[in-house]
Amino acid sequence: MRDSAAPPPDLREKLVREGDRAALAMLLDEHAERLHRWVEQRLDRRLHGRVSASDVVQEVYLAADHRQRHFAKQVDMPFGVWVRLLAEQRLIEVHRRYLATEARAVDREVPMDAGSGSDTLATRLAGRQSTPSQSAIRHETGELLRTALDELEPMDREVLILRHFEALSNDDVANRLGLTKSAATKRYVRALVRLRAVLERVPGLREEMGD
Repeated sequence: MRDSAAPPPDLREKLVREGDRAALAMLLDEHAERLHRWVEQRLDRRLHGRVSASDVVQEVYLAADHRQRHFAKQVDMPFGVWVRLLAEQRLIEVHRRYLATEARAVDREVPMDAGSGSDTLATRLAGRQSTPSQSAIRHETGELLRTALDELEPMDREVLILRHFEALSNDDVANRLGLTKSAATKRYVRALVRLRAVLERVPGLREEMGD
């Protein structure tokens, strides 16, 4: 149970910027579940069984502790945005660390946004539908979604993930990504328009997406 005497969020961020490590621990604890879910959704599936989301989150915690002074300089950046940026950096490093050899073996490079691109999102979207045709339909659905999602900008895919898998409001998405509310809305609508043709070809999926 959270300590009833704990300072409010705005004060905790102020304390973190002043170097208070106890306040940093409190904020990290508050973001732990959401951060774990964020990493889990973006961790390359080839790493399953080798690296867990908890491993990456632990690295984020260490990075936050080491870079607390960096946050102090980001006077206009909410803590949630800052810690997500740290998570992005750690995730890229993890993908490079574990997939670099594999990537060179097939003469290709691991994408900078590995784990947060169309493959991960398409797999999760296809897995949510409940058609009776099971694996064959899910595979076909995944391929259709992957093709459509490849055409989206990474930020647009991120907006979809935050809206549909983290159940964040448009205001929360805007704050998390450092966008204006208008920009977040435009990106979300643009992403759904791009996906509309695919959604209409997959029974039930459009309703799942809430379009």
